[in-house]
Amino acid sequence: MITSLDKSIGMSINYVNKKIQRYLSINLEKYDITTEQWAVLLKLVEKEGINQKLLSKEVEKDQATLTRILDILERKSLIIRKKSPEDRRAFLIYTTDKGKELKEEVYPFIEKLFKNMIFGIPKDQLDLFVDVLSKINENTCTEEQKIKQCNKK
Repeated sequence: MITSLDKSIGMSINYVNKKIQRYLSINLEKYDITTEQWAVLLKLVEKEGINQKLLSKEVEKDQATLTRILDILERKSLIIRKKSPEDRRAFLIYTTDKGKELKEEVYPFIEKLFKNMIFGIPKDQLDLFVDVLSKINENTCTEEQKIKQCNKK
């Protein structure tokens, strides 16, 4: 019985995540930005001048993937990279005026999409849902840490 519940929870989370990603991707096409690029741009607007290593942790992307995304954002003139005054090997990343304008244009649109997704769901159920997902995330992190410790031995 637990096995079917486990599969049901995992499959449901995965299915909904994929569906949300597709929904966002389709709707972001008109802005010429992907969901991955949007997530990075949004974080950069919040944390101007962050270095790539910290940004990688913030957006939970490996260095290679993040570099690819940053290259695209830079080609689109949405960000700029400047050498760090403290570390010549590191770059600090800033959003351009064009990047900030895109964020201001897209953010309300994304908010509307999410409001449509949760339409008809009472606030108390949404709060409970977020709490449950947070607990699942916390438990998963704990399990990941156990596995990493086991692999070190």
